[in-house]
Amino acid sequence: MGKSLRLSEKWFHRGLWLVALVFASFLIGLGGTIVGDLPQVETPLQLDDFLEKPAVQSLRTQVQQAHQAEQEAQTALEQAQLQHSKTRSASQAERETFSNWLAARSATQRAEHDPEVLARTRALDTLKNAERQSQQAIQAQQQAALDARQKAAAAQQRLGEIESTGYARLNAERRKVELRVFLYRLALTLPLLATAGWLFVKQRQSTYWPFVWGFIFFALFAFFVELVPYLPSYGGYVRYVVGIAVTALVGRYAILALNRYLERQKLAEALPDAQRREELSYDVALTRLAKGVCPGCERPVDLKDASIDFCPHCGIGLFDRCGHCSTRKSAFARFCHACGTGASV
Repeated sequence: MGKSLRLSEKWFHRGLWLVALVFASFLIGLGGTIVGDLPQVETPLQLDDFLEKPAVQSLRTQVQQAHQAEQEAQTALEQAQLQHSKTRSASQAERETFSNWLAARSATQRAEHDPEVLARTRALDTLKNAERQSQQAIQAQQQAALDARQKAAAAQQRLGEIESTGYARLNAERRKVELRVFLYRLALTLPLLATAGWLFVKQRQSTYWPFVWGFIFFALFAFFVELVPYLPSYGGYVRYVVGIAVTALVGRYAILALNRYLERQKLAEALPDAQRREELSYDVALTRLAKGVCPGCERPVDLKDASIDFCPHCGIGLFDRCGHCSTRKSAFARFCHACGTGASV
């Protein structure tokens, strides 16, 4: 109301706007919690829900068993390689010892050493046989590890093919769930927006206007801001279409309101001066005068010019004389500012 409001009334008015904002903030918090929790109405989807469980479980068991067999074969291979290394070292040492002994025997040519030659040869053959066996054990474990890897790879490939089909079905169902959740949110926010529009048209100047404006702020925020993080790829179209529709409705309302206002002003300007001043609210008149415009037609008027007593645009009286002291005063003032006499005197 500007300068026309009493000081206490100004602060009460500001306090009521603060009430509207606080009310809107609590509504926004509640709305955000509800909108964020809406996906919980749907059952969480998992990949296993879209797979043939017996076949998948069998393949997963095969993969697990194959990996375990490969790990066991790898452990056994390491042991076999260690054993092979030991037998080869022993065989190599015995071979070198036998070679040195044969060289010494060739030098002495002693016949009593012949049985020992046979014994040493048999011992060397035994070591060579142990070395071959350890080598075969290594090869066996390598084969077992290879078989386990190939079995795991084959089972994993079949499992991957089944899971690929499952993922396709899962993604398709997730898109359906996403659409349903979006429609839930839209079904929640669109009525709020429609209710806010009705309140703006019908109740924005009612006694409880702070709550009306708080709800309007909440509805606008819920639809145009709070809904954004949850919009699917196609949700932007809905948001923009609704935004265009809301803008068109508000624009149409504003245009019609302007035409009605101009029509009322035209009819009011045709009324007698006294009747027009009586129909004008005291606070409205003072507010317009404080802005330097005519209270009747709201066109600019130089109110500081002492020679202007009537609006040059609509002819309404702006200044008159006090009936008691003849001081020039505002025609809308209830009391004379010079002597305090009522305007009716």
